[in-house]
Amino acid sequence: MNRRANKWKKQEDDEEGEKRRGWTGLGRLKHFTWANFTLPMATGGLALLLAPETQGYPFRGLQTIGKVVFILDLVIFVLVASAITYRFVVYPGTLKASVAHPTEGLYLGTSTLSLASIISGISRYGVPSCGPWLVTADRILFWIYFVGTFLIAVAQYAYLFTSPRLKLSDMTPGWLLPVFPFMLAGTIASVEVERQPTSAAIPITVAGLGAQGFGLLVSLFIYACYVLRMIVYGFPAPNSRPGMFIAVGPPAFTSLALLGMAENFPAHYDTFGDGDITKHVLRVLATTVSIFIWFLSLWFFCIAAVANLAVRREISFHLNWYSYIFPNVGFTFTVISVGKTLESPAVMGVGSGMTVLLVIGWMVVVCNHVRAVWTRKILAMGRDEDYYVNERNHSYVKGRGQDEEQQA
Repeated sequence: MNRRANKWKKQEDDEEGEKRRGWTGLGRLKHFTWANFTLPMATGGLALLLAPETQGYPFRGLQTIGKVVFILDLVIFVLVASAITYRFVVYPGTLKASVAHPTEGLYLGTSTLSLASIISGISRYGVPSCGPWLVTADRILFWIYFVGTFLIAVAQYAYLFTSPRLKLSDMTPGWLLPVFPFMLAGTIASVEVERQPTSAAIPITVAGLGAQGFGLLVSLFIYACYVLRMIVYGFPAPNSRPGMFIAVGPPAFTSLALLGMAENFPAHYDTFGDGDITKHVLRVLATTVSIFIWFLSLWFFCIAAVANLAVRREISFHLNWYSYIFPNVGFTFTVISVGKTLESPAVMGVGSGMTVLLVIGWMVVVCNHVRAVWTRKILAMGRDEDYYVNERNHSYVKGRGQDEEQQA
């Protein structure tokens, strides 16, 4: 009891100390969490979505717009990486604490998700302008990313399964984030194989297919826990509900990866017979499977939309607002890709409309982000992901009134 009392006394003293110092300037970076990588993550996804090769109805100047957004993404990534490095260097122990934290630790994956967008952007925007040396560099980056994100997925879930601080009642789709980066190796592969020589494209395709399948299957296991959590406890707390859109991502990005890898499969690879026939069969299979699993994304999107609209007046800005953007980038990508495969102007038109909405949504979220920083709604004690939130401690928890009556 004394140890626990001393712990709480120390926490209160720290809070009072922060209030006295005002936490102005660089001091606020003590609360600069991994979740800040959601900004470059969303920006990079938007840059890929704006590429002329992606859109069903490209127009003159779209390539320039996409390049500008991609360069902006690179700048933002460097700034965010510099800020979090400053935090870890100036405040010893925060690195270890951030990785072990039951909330902030889950957002470690957003840093590598940001890298996934950058690697794909290099292939989409950089390679056509820089020549073959960047093709080789991009290939090396893919394999480093592939190995690194797999190790992170293993390590983070090993901790997740053994940590007593993580409870089923606190579960949100954020628990998908440790496997999300490795799964996106498949999405990177779908973009990268188009410009790689056959000797390199086939291994990348195989690795990407394996990563995408692994990520989707792990996501399905976690979905089971997530649905059970909602059945037992209801929707998460209002400020956690934007993160519900994370569940849209795995099926959507899997659909996108399958379509991309089938479309860019080397036509002269004849191990399975005639290369053109092989590619045609793969495209048919990829399109069928993609449509099949895309509707799972649609269902999660609708559930998340209903949950957020129900408490729209109670949701204040947090960095999980970028979940409104990034998972839905994959959702939109797939709509456009299916429309192009089926040669459907209507479906491609829907995808273009969704793209416009995402661009507007990104602007709205960024404006709210800037305002939240300026008004100290984030980067302050108890306002960021380094603060534990009990998901059962809100008025929308199922059966809360009954539990209180029984306790009384």
